[in-house]
Amino acid sequence: MSLRPFHLAFPVDDLAAARAFYGGVLGCREGRSSAEWIDFDFYGHQIVAHLAPGGGDRGSNPVDGHQVPVPHFGVVLTMEDWHMLADRLRAAGTAFVMEPTIRFKGQPGEQATMFLRDPAGNAIEMKAFGSLDQMFAA
Repeated sequence: MSLRPFHLAFPVDDLAAARAFYGGVLGCREGRSSAEWIDFDFYGHQIVAHLAPGGGDRGSNPVDGHQVPVPHFGVVLTMEDWHMLADRLRAAGTAFVMEPTIRFKGQPGEQATMFLRDPAGNAIEMKAFGSLDQMFAA
């Protein structure tokens, strides 16, 4: 099966803050928008920030010695792009939920990962693998 872009809609409580974060901090190109939502090009995938004050669950699960926010969404980048984004986020003063790190060192599925939250509190994971063949390694 070939890879195809996905679509994800999620709640935010401030569209201007979402626009500044996704467009400014993450560098995502903005697509269509209205007074109630904004489309973003999230590394080739369509995500939609919908104005919906209130927020969602803020739980977590333990994974490889870290508390991983649940729910969360994210993207798999190339290792080079992941390092460039980590540097960009650090320079922007991003408060990470999980600092950029390597998880599962020396194991199948070894990956670079970082977690952060958008201004509405939505958890985002950015990850990379040395080889995409490891993405679903058991």
